[in-house]
Amino acid sequence: MSFDVSTLVYDERGLIPVIAQDEVDGAVLMMAWMNAEAVEKTLETGRVTYWSRSRQAFWVKGESSGHVQELVDLRIDCDGDALLVIVRQTGPACHTNRRSCFYTAVREGDAVEIMAPVA
Repeated sequence: MSFDVSTLVYDERGLIPVIAQDEVDGAVLMMAWMNAEAVEKTLETGRVTYWSRSRQAFWVKGESSGHVQELVDLRIDCDGDALLVIVRQTGPACHTNRRSCFYTAVREGDAVEIMAPVA
């Protein structure tokens, strides 16, 4: 791999925020975190690999659920401190069984669920 992941800007915990976006319709699916090794694993395998802050372990999206994220493109923002992964999503992206983790909207001052779980 020729891209040097150390050129990215990580926070004090060694993490960088990552937004996952669907390749087909551009929907924002989720936000998670990667460390340098997760970025490397993602680029090497083509399977999006995150860093779980709660478990302090790698998390290959879909490893247990089957809701895989296949990497289509990895993009770096202008400051080098955030990533956008364009993915081919199999099944729901959210652990709540919704297509996207962004299923709540604030409408007229109230939080409203705008997306039902996948049947």
